[in-house]
Amino acid sequence: MDHIHSSTETTTALPELQWLEAPLATTQEDVLFPLAWEELACRQVGRGAAPILHVWRHPAALVIGHRDRRLPNAPQAMERARSSGMSVCVRPSGGAAVMLDRGVLNLSLILPNPQRAISLHEDFRLMAGLIADALAPWSDEAQTGEIIGSFCPGDYDVSVGGRKFCGIAQRRQAKAYIITAFVMIEGHGAERAQAVQQFYREAAGDTPAGAQQPDYPQVNPATMGSLAELAGVPSVEAYTASLRRVVESRAAILPAGGLLVQPEELAKQMAALRERYDLQV
Repeated sequence: MDHIHSSTETTTALPELQWLEAPLATTQEDVLFPLAWEELACRQVGRGAAPILHVWRHPAALVIGHRDRRLPNAPQAMERARSSGMSVCVRPSGGAAVMLDRGVLNLSLILPNPQRAISLHEDFRLMAGLIADALAPWSDEAQTGEIIGSFCPGDYDVSVGGRKFCGIAQRRQAKAYIITAFVMIEGHGAERAQAVQQFYREAAGDTPAGAQQPDYPQVNPATMGSLAELAGVPSVEAYTASLRRVVESRAAILPAGGLLVQPEELAKQMAALRERYDLQV
């Protein structure tokens, strides 16, 4: 487990960028909408548009990974989640199942990559550093390292006191890429973990005796926590304001409005993502 150093010490510089903060979605909005928007924005950044930090929330969603979708009863488990009032999708970036609600902040840093260089660890350290720096008014105890038993586990889980509050993933295109993270700020981490645990139980189904067990994360709710629980962060708004100050101290924030995504283009992208990652297994 590594203590996170200031993002100013990382080798990946933060360029001038647009800060795009979407309003809280309604429960009727498809959680695939912001992911499809980011795919289109990433293409524009690859063609020369300014980098973006996209900040968004959804009040009730389950976002799962490619491997989760391959579990034997995944379609039925996804449909049960939808019938309970959640928006459900398979995301194009890496990682596993994540439960979203109004207490979870989603961050996506969209950056150009004209040389198509791969610097996975530097990019993840950059995002982890920003997230830890934004936590500084309340705690300097953020660490990185996989938290065994957490949902969406990875080498760059961000935790306080051994309990994970943030996961980081990446999505690459030809000339740009997205570093994406979820940050649990309000509410209870264990409750979200229990919901993910239930999804996996349903999606894995009953394995006949002697058959190979499906491979999926074994979630332990005790490994997850929100920043309200772990560090006394009072609200999503307070953390977001701190993150904005951190970003402003690292780079110039450009006026928003440099991107133009047409509604029909967005609808087409959503359909393409659903066909590629959800319907095709």
